[in-house]
Amino acid sequence: MAVRRRRPSVPRADYETGRLPTFEKRRRAWRAKKYVWRKRHGAWGCLAIVGFVVGCVHIVNVGLGYLPLIHDDPAAAALDWSQPNQASTDMASYLLDVTKDVTPIPCHSHNDYWRRVPLYDALRWGCTGVEADVWLFDEDLFVGHSTQSLTKNHTFTSMYVDPLVKMLDSKNKNTTFLPPSELNSTAKLGVFDTAPQQTLVLLVDFKNDGSQIWPYVSSQLATLREKGYLTYYDGAAIHEGPITVVATGNAPFSLVVANSTYRDIFFDAPLDRLYVEPSSSDAATVSTSGQGTVGTTPGSHFDSTNSFYASTNFQASIGRIWWGRISGRQRELIRGQIKGAHERGLKARYWGAPKWPIALRNRVWWDLVGLGVDYLNGDDLVGMTRFDWSVRRHWSWLR
Repeated sequence: MAVRRRRPSVPRADYETGRLPTFEKRRRAWRAKKYVWRKRHGAWGCLAIVGFVVGCVHIVNVGLGYLPLIHDDPAAAALDWSQPNQASTDMASYLLDVTKDVTPIPCHSHNDYWRRVPLYDALRWGCTGVEADVWLFDEDLFVGHSTQSLTKNHTFTSMYVDPLVKMLDSKNKNTTFLPPSELNSTAKLGVFDTAPQQTLVLLVDFKNDGSQIWPYVSSQLATLREKGYLTYYDGAAIHEGPITVVATGNAPFSLVVANSTYRDIFFDAPLDRLYVEPSSSDAATVSTSGQGTVGTTPGSHFDSTNSFYASTNFQASIGRIWWGRISGRQRELIRGQIKGAHERGLKARYWGAPKWPIALRNRVWWDLVGLGVDYLNGDDLVGMTRFDWSVRRHWSWLR
């Protein structure tokens, strides 16, 4: 029997399609690679598009956040603040009556000395708190954020004390037509005509050595003190005046409480140290922000007889805001801090809260007001005083 050598099997051609098997395999492999490429790079492409859109929206929000600094209000533009000698009589008269039709708002003008017109801009918009950073040099107090920004004509007296004295003298010079029920020789009218009993908080931030600055601040407040314009504690009760002076920064708490029978400079207490467990909540961790701790001890007691504000750095004490809203844990922490301040008779205030995007800033403001904060702290006076807290807004990314 003859042995027949077998030939190796040869793939047959597909005569119906006219394609060889090897070409079909390559074609399938090419299709698979193309699918993988589309799947992989398509996903990255979609992410890139989303990132581009979000980045553009972010840039727009940043720009919107700076609009109030670029475009000032029409009332300010109506007067030429840069030329005080022009119509000086009219200018002086306007400044004295800048609050005649203003409704006071519980907001604090952060770094007020940076305003176009310090003090008056805040008062015109209705802020009931202003802030002055003071430095002691050459036996005088100069106002500025840093030593590089100090100038000879920007002093604590010229920028804040003297203007307030003139304004309050103007408000209190004529009491002839006050009704007997309101006529009180010891009561002084405040800076707001629409709410004459509203006090204005003058927050004095001690920048260098607090123990050396203290006597100068007290001395330069003498005119306000002698005219009865300052809120004071007489050892038994608080007597509220048109101006409430609060010391912060490097101000020593030990000097605030040194006099137990008379005080007219109050402390900015550390809000993050006043935490009280809110009702029906989990325990929260209290952090330290470094606010108002000079001259304090772990046993220091803060109440309305020695303090007025209770403040803390929002980011350092509460943390960063993720996903566009305050978390449940952060809300409990805020609620506990505010409760601790209120139980001591103090006004809760947060500084260092997010400034932009505007939607996030407004939402944080909304939440803080809802949780009971007493003063909003910010740079955008228009935003703080014109925000409609009575209407719940749609918190979009664009506004």
